[in-house]
Amino acid sequence: MKGVFLSLLLLYSGLTSIGQSLTDLRTKKENTEQVIKYTSSLLQEAQKNEKVSLNKLKLLNSQIENRNQLIRAIGSEVDALNNYIAENSEVSEMLQTDLKDLKKEYAAMIRFAQKNKNSYDMLIFLLSAENLNQAYKRMLYLKQYARYRKSQVEVIQALQQILEEKVAKLKTQKQQKAELLASQQTEADQLLSEKNQQNQQVQNLQRQQRQLRKKLREQQKEQEELNREIERLIEEEARKAREKGQFEMTPDQKLLAANFQENKGRIPWPVERGIITEHFGVHTHAVLKNIQVKSNGIEISTTPGSEARAVFNGIVSKVFAISGGNMAVIIRHGSFLSVYSNLKEVVVKAGQQVETRQKVGTIYSDSADGDKTILKFQVWQENQKMNPEDWISK
Repeated sequence: MKGVFLSLLLLYSGLTSIGQSLTDLRTKKENTEQVIKYTSSLLQEAQKNEKVSLNKLKLLNSQIENRNQLIRAIGSEVDALNNYIAENSEVSEMLQTDLKDLKKEYAAMIRFAQKNKNSYDMLIFLLSAENLNQAYKRMLYLKQYARYRKSQVEVIQALQQILEEKVAKLKTQKQQKAELLASQQTEADQLLSEKNQQNQQVQNLQRQQRQLRKKLREQQKEQEELNREIERLIEEEARKAREKGQFEMTPDQKLLAANFQENKGRIPWPVERGIITEHFGVHTHAVLKNIQVKSNGIEISTTPGSEARAVFNGIVSKVFAISGGNMAVIIRHGSFLSVYSNLKEVVVKAGQQVETRQKVGTIYSDSADGDKTILKFQVWQENQKMNPEDWISK
């Protein structure tokens, strides 16, 4: 019986963690699939405009990145299933061995019982006792033996059922593995197609280097103007604080800043739905390989008509227009600032208190570029630029 209990212990211990791991992997895979589906819809809209654009290339780059992530996620799930199948196969073999031993033991018991099933033999066994106490013990033994035989039958039946369930589950898992491998190959084929499109877009855009450099200069000018406004705002607020004799944040501001800090990595996105097509920091231009692009925030591609929304409770510090860059809004959260730019209209005003997910304005859509709709989003801690991807929820 010890072997039976060992098999069952293995069955319900290690496999529980594997099941949880598979659930986590499938959740991540499904989330990535949703992102790919959404990016595909943005790409389809962009493709309606025959004009070659940097935005299409950025969407393709994002799609390829997510497709690679999906392929890796499928590979991880296959690996987890391989471990699951291996461990379950081992447990099934142990169960089969235990079941075989139990049946062998039970058969021996039955043969013994058949030889001694005569009531006369049982009576002789009892009467041959040396005293009454021994006869009583022999009677108890016969009863316990009968109960043990019955329990053996129940154990065999339960073990048989568990084994059948494990065999059926293994069959299902092997089928799932086969489907995953087929899915992985499909994604790999799609990835190859997208990379071909990416190369074609790059080649076409490389013929437009003069326009790209001009556009890059315009974007840098917009960013510099936005930076100046943020610095001017910080200096102005500091000046007002000095005039009032307030050199530190108020208790409410400190609490707001602390709450903002505590929610790092969990702050909601500034749009209801979108994908990041430009990351924070310094990186090589998507087409102009010798050009380094510096981004103080991130760009989020979304659908036309989408709204920008506050990522946290705060007070609107400033609403202003950027030359050639539409409208921008700065919201203060204690010592932190969130910045929303490339808005075609704004529905908040300076000094207004806003709540998390409250509408700030509508994002501009460029009809000349396939209705490209991009929110430019930044996070600052006073005059220090932060990576927004570290703050928004994953």
